[in-house]
Amino acid sequence: MTISLRQQVLQYRIHRKEFLICEKRGVPVYERYFFLGKEKLLYLGGSVGITLFFSWFFYRSIFGMLVLWPVGIYWFMLLQLKKGNKRKQKLEAEFKDCILSVAANLRAGYSIENAFIESAADINSLYGEGGLMGKELYRIKKGLYNNIPLEKLLQELGNRSKCNDIREFGEVFAIARLNGGRLPEIIQSTTELIGEKIALKQEIEVAISGRLLEMKIMAVIPFLLVGYIEIGNRGFFDVLYHNMRGRIIMTGCLLVYLAAYHLADKLCSKTG
Repeated sequence: MTISLRQQVLQYRIHRKEFLICEKRGVPVYERYFFLGKEKLLYLGGSVGITLFFSWFFYRSIFGMLVLWPVGIYWFMLLQLKKGNKRKQKLEAEFKDCILSVAANLRAGYSIENAFIESAADINSLYGEGGLMGKELYRIKKGLYNNIPLEKLLQELGNRSKCNDIREFGEVFAIARLNGGRLPEIIQSTTELIGEKIALKQEIEVAISGRLLEMKIMAVIPFLLVGYIEIGNRGFFDVLYHNMRGRIIMTGCLLVYLAAYHLADKLCSKTG
């Protein structure tokens, strides 16, 4: 079902409002991310700069911005989406180290609740006080002091993070606690399995990092090539500007470039 532009804008505003409320409450959501404050101004300036550059490159006219403003919006939204995905990946990586620390604490004789509390020291030493999982462990600690069951806190984190591995861990833990299973053994086996899955994802990301770099280089090459020719042959591309035929050709080139970039980005995202 196709969603109209007005509905998309309305949904964007609703999701942004929910994100802001959760951030102020100190209960971050990881499914979406929205630029805030100086970060938003920085990327808005970047989107204006991209639009200006494309206007000059494809039309040699400042009025091209009236046509190309969707390019700036696309760039802004794409970077916002990528920032959110990176935050989820960072949380997954930190969660892997957290449950490995929890498993080690269980082997040392700690109870399951204390194992999570004590793991905060390891996570803070690895990722600093500003680490995502360090903040989540602080919330878990506060929840435990308020007599909230650990399984509920873990399930809440899994639902909020939208990370399958974290959600699965919370569900397995809740079932084991409900059925009175041998928690240390279950946690240990689950930790090893989830740790291997997250480690495999990280290896895949490293493997395709070269492809991502190639994609970024290929995205810049057309502009460098045209710039090189223009420097060596002044006025070589003048025939493509300030006339209807040239504008049609350059518009076609712009659409092909955007379609190729979008396809390459989608392929790399799915591979990752």
